[in-house]
Amino acid sequence: MATQTLQRHSAQQAAEQGILVKLLTKLLQALIFLIMTLGFSIATEWIGMATGFWDEPGTRHSQAMLEQELSVLNTDFRRSVIVEQPSRFARRFADNFYDLSFRKTGIESLIIALAKPTPGVDDGSFRNRSRRYYQLAQDYILAAMLITQVFAARLAVLILALPAFILLGLMGLIDGLVQRDIRRWSGGRESSFVYHWAKKLLYPALILPWILYLAIPSSLHPNLIVLPFAILFALSVRVMASMFKKYL
Repeated sequence: MATQTLQRHSAQQAAEQGILVKLLTKLLQALIFLIMTLGFSIATEWIGMATGFWDEPGTRHSQAMLEQELSVLNTDFRRSVIVEQPSRFARRFADNFYDLSFRKTGIESLIIALAKPTPGVDDGSFRNRSRRYYQLAQDYILAAMLITQVFAARLAVLILALPAFILLGLMGLIDGLVQRDIRRWSGGRESSFVYHWAKKLLYPALILPWILYLAIPSSLHPNLIVLPFAILFALSVRVMASMFKKYL
């Protein structure tokens, strides 16, 4: 009896550890995904600056993107299920993200020190050489900082948009279950082919908005990305629920 109890306890501990490991793995994967998306956004901005692709020279393109994102927050995000003032939440989120990325790490202090002239120091000194190198890459560094703020503002918008996916997903689930009951009592056939294809669309509908909206190199209203994918998610849930097994 004691051996069985010990085995059950060990199995329960292993299951709990397995769940914790999976959760930590998912969080780490999400963090790596966000870092890679931010890096891609910065690289795209730099390529546009280097090739002259943007209409605005230097850092004006990234500055215009940041102003456009903040103006969208002020005009179109007045209500939210998650927070009382979504625009204030997004601004605070972007400020905290910037503070964590540049102030806490000392990057901002280093940039300020390099931007200041150093009179009385030899031109061949390490500080003056670093300052000259910084002046050559100044626009690219400032553009990276602005794109980071744009990334943080968009990330806050996507967090605020999560209830839309949940609400539309619930509506799709309820309608799909109703259709399943109708099919069950009317003798309709189940289709595993359609069910599995709908299941394949489920994860892209959840992941692609984060990839596209966070990495897109120009200002775009979030509704143009969030709403189509939220509707696609709801349709996938509806088809999955309606085509689920007739008998459990």
